[in-house]
Amino acid sequence: MSDQFDVSLEDADLLREVELTMNLMVAASASDDMLPLEDIDRILGVEKRPPAAS
Repeated sequence: MSDQFDVSLEDADLLREVELTMNLMVAASASDDMLPLEDIDRILGVEKRPPAAS
C-alpha cells in the first residue's frame, strides 16, 4: 500500500530560480560596489541581442 502523503515536492523551475538568486547574492556580497548590469546578465545567463533594425 502506498502512502498518499509520500509525494515529491521538487519543482525544477523553482530550484533554478533559487540557484540564480543564490548566485546573484554570492556575487553581490563579494563585490565592493554595485554589480554592473553586464555581470548580472552574465550570472543570469542573459544573452545580448542585436538592436532591431528600424
